[in-house]
Amino acid sequence: MKLFSAMQAVAITGYSTVNACGLGNQALLAALQINRTALAPLQLFELPFTTFVGEIREPLPEISSELSLYRSRNARVALAALNGPDDSLRSAVENAKARYGADRIGVVIGTSTSGLYETETAYAMLLQQDRMPDDFLFLTRHAYQATARFLQLELGLTGPCYAISTACSSSAKALATGQRLINSGICDAVLTGGADTLCRLTLRGFKSLELISAQRCQPMDKNRSGINIGEASALILLEQAAEQSKPFPQLLSVGESSDAHHMSSPHPDGLGAVLAMKQALQLARLKATSIDYLNLHATATPINDQVESLAVHRVLGSRVPCSGTKGITGHTLGAAGALETIIALLALKYQFIPGTAGLDHQANECPCHIVKNPLPNQLLNIAMSNSFGFGGNNASVIVAAPS
Repeated sequence: MKLFSAMQAVAITGYSTVNACGLGNQALLAALQINRTALAPLQLFELPFTTFVGEIREPLPEISSELSLYRSRNARVALAALNGPDDSLRSAVENAKARYGADRIGVVIGTSTSGLYETETAYAMLLQQDRMPDDFLFLTRHAYQATARFLQLELGLTGPCYAISTACSSSAKALATGQRLINSGICDAVLTGGADTLCRLTLRGFKSLELISAQRCQPMDKNRSGINIGEASALILLEQAAEQSKPFPQLLSVGESSDAHHMSSPHPDGLGAVLAMKQALQLARLKATSIDYLNLHATATPINDQVESLAVHRVLGSRVPCSGTKGITGHTLGAAGALETIIALLALKYQFIPGTAGLDHQANECPCHIVKNPLPNQLLNIAMSNSFGFGGNNASVIVAAPS
């Protein structure tokens, strides 16, 4: 008996990212193709401990005066991804707006930090001067939906608009939501993805959980010692596949699960991870042998990497080449699912398998087929990306090359 009904694939008509590798898809592609890490010491603020981060160093665009109440690092990073070096994503949204109407386009953004960096700064001022900044408004700077609402207003859209916050699976689940909104007929297109930016709370919080590495992270390595936090925005425009006059890559499915085993640790047998991957395959009407490449969640923590690799081996076996790319970008938390979906899309477009930066010696307890160095000239049609969050919030995304 099948547990899930199949989903209708949707077209991916535009995507763009900004992250520690730089502005735009090409900056990320260049780093992936040579396995070049962007992890470096933190500059944005001071910490009482040593670590590396995936910090965006390029100047970010300013928020217009009309939307100044939404001015935050998170919104500016999202705007940088929306505009991109070649403005292709914004153009794709404008084309969809002309085709369907503003009210038929939704905005669903995943995030875990939202505008928390600005809130930290505001409360520091409160402690020092006994007042908050005059222009600080919680709902437009800090709240989870603030960046989604900013993007909606920036683009003049009037369809459904909300945020999803399920830790590290947030933007992968936003993709699932976008697909469902289109499949159900509520929307004709959805701007989805995620945005997360560095702040003190997440870095200190992960440090208190003893999950932060003092060195550059080493996913799936026998000497891995923890994560490096990063920041990014990764935005993806989904549209009805039947409406497209030319072939685009497709979002086939997103498998989701919630094992709720522990606040911060996965189920030791990887039950939630297994269920998410199996559901993704079933929703896409695929067998495990259809997957040509898997982007691992691979946070470089001892337990998470072991559990994920065992789950992957159970579902996909040892044939499917896998890699973890957080050694290049850092763990971008709520943006990770969308960012690594874009990495999968770049792998399909340019027919290569990214490597695993930081991997020196694969751990014995991580048995899946892990690629250490990038492999060019591959034949790839379908890719999967895993994102597993705190509380057992799991998501596996499957995308396909244009056909």
